[in-house]
Amino acid sequence: MCLAIPAQVEELLDDDMARVNLGGVSKAVSLALVDGVAVGDYVIVHVGYALNRIDPAEAERTLALFAEMAAMGGEGAA
Repeated sequence: MCLAIPAQVEELLDDDMARVNLGGVSKAVSLALVDGVAVGDYVIVHVGYALNRIDPAEAERTLALFAEMAAMGGEGAA
């Protein structure tokens, strides 16, 4: 199973890279697959690559769902 996570772009770096915030963790990811990303945008990140931009409201809903699942401690997970 693969998991892609919404992350907010905090800083644009050299060489098609950006620093993003992943739930309070700052990480450098590649923007090579996505055009027109700006600071403040949300992107979907998988294995160090931003795959596409995502609507901020959708990103917030997804992050809230992840937080709810974490608070449940994985109960009901298969």
